[in-house]
Amino acid sequence: MDERERNLHYRKMTDTPVQKLVCSLAVPTIISMLVSSIYNTADTYFVSKLGTSASGAVGIVFSIMAIIQAIGFTIGMGAGNILSRQLGAKKDEEATRTASSGFFFAVVLSLILSIVGIAFRPSLMRLLGATETILPYAEAYAQYIFIGCPVMCCSFVMNNYLRAEGKAMLGMVGITTGGLLNIVLDPVFIFTLGFGTAGAAMATALSQLISFCILLSFFLRGKSGVRICISKISRKPGTYLQIVKIGLPTLMRQGLASIASISLNVAASAFGDAAVAAMSIAGRVSMFAFSAMLGFGQGYQPVASFNYGAERYDRVRSATKFTAVTGTVIMTVMAALCIVFAHPIIAAFRGEDADVMRIGVAALRFQAMLLPLTGLVTSTNMGLQSTGQALPATILAMARQGICFIPLILILPGQIGILGVEIAQPLSDLITFIVAVFFFVSFMRSLQAKSDEKVHSVSSL
Repeated sequence: MDERERNLHYRKMTDTPVQKLVCSLAVPTIISMLVSSIYNTADTYFVSKLGTSASGAVGIVFSIMAIIQAIGFTIGMGAGNILSRQLGAKKDEEATRTASSGFFFAVVLSLILSIVGIAFRPSLMRLLGATETILPYAEAYAQYIFIGCPVMCCSFVMNNYLRAEGKAMLGMVGITTGGLLNIVLDPVFIFTLGFGTAGAAMATALSQLISFCILLSFFLRGKSGVRICISKISRKPGTYLQIVKIGLPTLMRQGLASIASISLNVAASAFGDAAVAAMSIAGRVSMFAFSAMLGFGQGYQPVASFNYGAERYDRVRSATKFTAVTGTVIMTVMAALCIVFAHPIIAAFRGEDADVMRIGVAALRFQAMLLPLTGLVTSTNMGLQSTGQALPATILAMARQGICFIPLILILPGQIGILGVEIAQPLSDLITFIVAVFFFVSFMRSLQAKSDEKVHSVSSL
């Protein structure tokens, strides 16, 4: 990117009306998130045709996918938020150093996870809640997910970089291409070639490799404002500590999502394979609905971080308010669709299994009822993270699927049976919303104070 393009991009990020800017960045990001969620749901859909135990296996391995995403998103959002503020402050060389360091940091961590996962696959599957009937399917599926771990992780990192610098459209191209390819390859590998559950994982790994190549090409061909090169890797431990610190809310959110998924599977397994399968299906559908909010929030993040770096605090405040309100509307619509069409949605996966239907429909409706609250929670969490306020962002990120959810999923099933499994997440969402209201008010006041302070300092010159 030459100097003229940099200046044009800077003016776009700091002068375009925030509502228009957030929406323009959010649309490709929402598409990316929905496509990613669709191909995850597609795995569940196609594998469910092999039986209830096979369907449960996808839910088991989803915990592994959550860990891979946790690494990729933690580094991607940590380094991405830092480089976005650096670009906002016109420190382009520092932004390139941050991007390069984060990318190779992700390579190392994902390779370690891949090696450990392959070596201890059977034990891990049991630990994650696989029953003896689910275990063979889970092992077959997990093998290729671990093999594809490095390219998946690095794809998440690069996608976050592109979003962070306000080029979500490029990220959408890479992620969407791989996602659509995954949907096409799933039935081919599972049924036509006869690989079964392993075929779904093969399709995922191959599709992620294509996404990785497309995304990497943008950085190598100068389409990004930052570069990824070995010579720019930082040798200072502080660089990586800062990346992890800023990415810590994401690590808590994604990492605890994995722990929550494991806890959910273990709790559901006490009620049989049908319960594991039903909660897996309901969780995937709910995640698909929630991915719209995540996409919208990720469109807001570069606006917040870039303008915070440029000291345009008034724009950060306006963008935060707009994202919270619009996000709530989006999630209300998604929730209504899930509640009304819960029965046909679950039936599309395992309609022939009465137990899966009974548990899955109830779980999906319970989860959908509280989805509208995630609009404020997500925008607050991402706003705090984008402006470098790691501690409050981390606390809020830990709440939804950690501090609140894990005690609920450990206690409620023993007290009220399968209903406890079904309502643990909705109750956690309600408690998290109450906490988020306090953080939101405090965040908006701090932005107003910074904006007033800047106006006062300028007027006194």
